[in-house]
Amino acid sequence: MLSPVETIKVFQSQPEQTFSKGDTIFKNGDKGTVMYGIIEGTIEMYVDGQVIEVIEQGDVFGQGALVHEDHLRASTVIAKTDCKVAVLNREHFLFAVQQTPMFALEVMRSYSDRHRRLKLIVDALGNV
Repeated sequence: MLSPVETIKVFQSQPEQTFSKGDTIFKNGDKGTVMYGIIEGTIEMYVDGQVIEVIEQGDVFGQGALVHEDHLRASTVIAKTDCKVAVLNREHFLFAVQQTPMFALEVMRSYSDRHRRLKLIVDALGNV
């Protein structure tokens, strides 16, 4: 079974992209037309100017904009290190989901893991 990043590399809709440390990959409120798989490097995800998650090589991000009707980004993502990412547009994303159900499950797992980590943070803040 291919990892989500390897699947994105197979089905990607455009060449791999590179970002230098500190580059903004996308901003909250931007219209999102692609998702990303981290081939090399680390990114930070921000909400309201606060880091809510650090995502590393092998994981995916940006898929939310492909599945919501408004296609808007719900966070800002900045390269924490120099990064190389694979890129998948919505058309190729839907094809990958249909043709490789395990890809869909892994993307859902990534999203679910992110949600669980965020819930732990919110719960911890409620106890402060």
